[in-house]
Amino acid sequence: AAKPNITGFDPQKLAAAGRKPSAAEDPWHRAEEWRYTGPFTRWNRFKGSFPGLGIATVAFGVYLVYEAVFLNEPHHGEGH
Repeated sequence: AAKPNITGFDPQKLAAAGRKPSAAEDPWHRAEEWRYTGPFTRWNRFKGSFPGLGIATVAFGVYLVYEAVFLNEPHHGEGH
């Protein structure tokens, strides 16, 4: 027979209390569910973080190509 625990500490009860409850056991799960669905998904929240970044990147790339092709002035004997 196992010895009785004089402290009253039960490690199995501690492990059971420390685990994350399942969705069926969590009373707040349904109330918090809306925060991560529809327009509040992680992708939808991130998508609007940098408005205009794509357009600005393309415009900057076009300017770099324009500068390299049309504004490239030759340096004649400047002694650099």
